[in-house]
Amino acid sequence: MPTARSAAPPVLGQRALNRALLARQLLLERVDGTAAGTVEHLVGMQAQAPNAPYVGLWTRLSAFAPVQLGSLMTDRSTVRAPLMRDTLHLVTARDFIALRPVFAPLLARRFRASPFFRNLVGLDLDEVARMARNVLETGPRTGAELGRLLAERWPGRDPLSLATVVRPRLALVQIPPRGVWGMSGAPTWALAEDWLGHVVDSESAPDQLVLRYLGAFGPATVADIQNWSGLSGIRAVVERLQGELLTFHDERGRELFDLPGAPRPDPGVAAPARYLPEYDNLLLGHHDRTRVMDVEHSTPLFPGNGGVLGSILLDGRFAGGWRIVRGSGGRANADSGDVRLQVDLLVEPPESDRRALTDEGQSLLGFVVPGAGQRDVVIGWPK
Repeated sequence: MPTARSAAPPVLGQRALNRALLARQLLLERVDGTAAGTVEHLVGMQAQAPNAPYVGLWTRLSAFAPVQLGSLMTDRSTVRAPLMRDTLHLVTARDFIALRPVFAPLLARRFRASPFFRNLVGLDLDEVARMARNVLETGPRTGAELGRLLAERWPGRDPLSLATVVRPRLALVQIPPRGVWGMSGAPTWALAEDWLGHVVDSESAPDQLVLRYLGAFGPATVADIQNWSGLSGIRAVVERLQGELLTFHDERGRELFDLPGAPRPDPGVAAPARYLPEYDNLLLGHHDRTRVMDVEHSTPLFPGNGGVLGSILLDGRFAGGWRIVRGSGGRANADSGDVRLQVDLLVEPPESDRRALTDEGQSLLGFVVPGAGQRDVVIGWPK
């Protein structure tokens, strides 16, 4: 067992890093956890696609039904909000309260670099935020509604840009029905303190965030942590924490950091076929993604790419994408009619992988479209 800051840190190969990541992402075998506990363990789940966290939990938990997460959304135990990388994530209410101040500088930096900021030159943005708070204290609003009301005070200014002022300045959460399985609605925002009944913390040090990231994504480099979080200054944080961390090297000599008690399975352990949802952080959580995909393959940012809904893992590595097709192109989440799970792989798989993808794909179809008639899994690859 290595010691923290050892003179000659052990080297971890790609397969060892892959299996460590799969174990921490709960993708080596499904676990008997709760939805809330899993969301916290993963330090949030990407949620730009409203149903993505549901599929992400299904592929990780031994027993998961959509109502479990839907109930957490409606009883305000989980929320959707911009955090890591200034992208929409599903987190528990407890995590949002603790993490929002950590990401406030990132949100401010991204706003200042945006065209929205340039559209508002000459305005007192603190005054805009104060008026936005007054509006939101009367009740949740969509971005369009908020922008329209702010434009009444500042006519001639772009309403969307005015509404975007609140992103770094006010702690907001996106509220149901959007994000609840089987429901839809325009993105609607509420003040977090009103929605959750709790004032957001003020502590902005990212130390605990870094430790939790390593627990869910490590071993990792400083660049990996920065890429996942979007935060700057991570090197100083890691140096502050070094007494609590183990160090390793990868095969290219880069320094990796990890928690002493975190799982690092034998590289030879088998990894099952897995279906991942859109934007799953397994594929986005590192600067160097070669532990899960070949360098010649661009990171899959689905949907918006031929209707693909998610990604395929074979032997723990990115192997292609999947989409659900109903009839001649109807809604994939309808509760009736025949459906097809179309799997498009990068290369021809062995027969054992085809069987595994078919079996797992049938389970996925049963989860996403439980009331469907005939359910087929069609696997293709470049000929």
